[in-house]
Amino acid sequence: MNLLGALQLLLNPYVLLALIAGEVLGLFIGAMPGLTATMGAALIVPFTYFMDPLAGIAMIVGLSTVAIFAGDIPAVLLRIPGTPASAAQTLDAYQLSRKHPLSTLVIDLVCSSMGGIIGALLLMFLSSLLAEFASNFSTVEYFWLALWGLSMAIVIAAESPIKGTIAVALGFLISSVGIDPVYGYPRFTLHRTELLNGISFIPVMIGLFAIPELIKQISASSKSFTINTLSETGVFNFVLKQVRKFKRVFITSALIGTFIGALPGAGADIAAWVAYGVGKRTSKNPEMYGKGAVEGVIASTSANNAAISGSWIPLLVFGIPGDSITAIALGTLLTHGLRPGPTLFEKYGTLTTGIFLAFIFANLMMLLVGYVGIRLSTNILKVPRNILVPIIATFSVVGAYAVNNSIFDVWIMFIFGIIGYFMERARIPLSSVVLAIILGPMVEFNFITTLIKANNDPLIFISRPIALGLAILTLVTWTLPILMSKLKGGRGV
Repeated sequence: MNLLGALQLLLNPYVLLALIAGEVLGLFIGAMPGLTATMGAALIVPFTYFMDPLAGIAMIVGLSTVAIFAGDIPAVLLRIPGTPASAAQTLDAYQLSRKHPLSTLVIDLVCSSMGGIIGALLLMFLSSLLAEFASNFSTVEYFWLALWGLSMAIVIAAESPIKGTIAVALGFLISSVGIDPVYGYPRFTLHRTELLNGISFIPVMIGLFAIPELIKQISASSKSFTINTLSETGVFNFVLKQVRKFKRVFITSALIGTFIGALPGAGADIAAWVAYGVGKRTSKNPEMYGKGAVEGVIASTSANNAAISGSWIPLLVFGIPGDSITAIALGTLLTHGLRPGPTLFEKYGTLTTGIFLAFIFANLMMLLVGYVGIRLSTNILKVPRNILVPIIATFSVVGAYAVNNSIFDVWIMFIFGIIGYFMERARIPLSSVVLAIILGPMVEFNFITTLIKANNDPLIFISRPIALGLAILTLVTWTLPILMSKLKGGRGV
C-alpha cells in the first residue's frame, strides 16, 4: 500500500478542488427534500469524463459523503428527511432540536464525520476480509437480513407491538403496489399507469413526516419557535460530552453501518434503521427513543455515513456495486479503462489507496463544509411561524414533485400526510411504516426467488450456517419485545 504516493496524488490541487466542489454540491442536494445523493452523483458523471480518474472519483465521494449528512438538516429543523438515509433519526432529531437546534446539528455533523472515517479505515484495511464474508450471502441470507432489519420496526414500537405490526403491514402494502418484481404482473395499480412503477418512497416519506407537523404548526397559537441558543464554546462542549457519553453506541453503529454497506443492495438507509433499532434495544432508556434521544441521533447518523464507505468494498474488490452511487462510480471507472476487482489493487495500487484516502479527506473536510451549512440553515428558525409554515409546505411540494416531475406524486404526498396525521394521533409509529416500505421489496424478492430455486422447499431458509444464525437473531428480535410487554403487565396496545 503506497500511502506516500497516494497522498501526493490526492493533494494535487486539481483533485482537492474536485472533492470540495463535490461536497458543496452535495450540501445543496442533500438539504433539498426530493433530491438524493444518487441523483447528484448522476448529474456530475459527465464532468468526471474530462477529469483524471482520482479527481472524478473524489468528486463523487465528496458529494455522496456530504449529501447523506446534509439530508439530516431539514430532518432536524423541519421534520422533513432530505434523503431516505435521514428518515431513521428524524423524530428524535426534530424533538431534540426544538430546544437546541445548533447543538443537534453539530452532534449530527461530528458523528457523521467520525462514522465515515471509521468506515473509511475499515474500507482501507479490511476491505478484502469484509468482501469475502459478504460474498457468502445468497438470496437466503439477504432474506433473513432484510427480515431482521424489518424486525427493528417492532423494536421501534416496543411500547405497542400490535401498533408496530399495523404500521409494518401498511408499509408492506405500500411497497407491494406496482409491477411484481419476480413474475412481472401489476398489483394494486387501480389501472393507473403512474402506479406501475410503485408508489414513490420519497413523496410518502415527506407526507408522513412533514404534513402532520405542518398541521400541528398551523393549529399552534405561538407565532415563532422557542429556541435556546448556546455559545460557540458551549455547543462544542455539549457535543463532545454527548459523544463521550454514548461512545459505545457510536462505535457499534459505525461498525454496523460499514458491514451493512458492504452488502450489495443494502445501503445507508437500511444501515441507519438497523443501527437505530440495535441502539434502542441496548439502551438504558429505550422509552426516550422517538422523543428526542441523543443516542438515537448518534446511532443512525454514524451508521449511514459509515455505510457510504462500506458500499465501496464490494465495488473495489469484486466489481459489484454496493448501492446506486457505487454503480455510477463503476461506470466512471470503466470509462477511464479501470476495471474494479483484485487486479485493480495489483495494477493500480496507488490509485486505489488514493480512493481510500479520499474518503478520509472527504469526511474531515465535511466538518468545515457542513458547519458552514449548519450556521446558514439555523437562521430559518428565526423566521416567524406564519412565514415559515408556507416555506415548509413549498419545500414539501417541490420535493415530492422533483422525484418524477409528477403532480401525481404531490397528491400521494398529501394523501399520506393525512394518513400520517391520524396515525400520529393513534400513536401508530410512522418510523415503522417507512422501514417496511424500504425493506418490503427486498424481503419479497429474496423470499420468492429462494423458494423458486429450492423448488418450494422451506428448509432452504435454515440450510446454511449464516442463514440459520440470522434466522435465530430475527426470531429473538421479533419475540423479545412481545415477551417484555407481557411481563410488564400486557400494556402492549
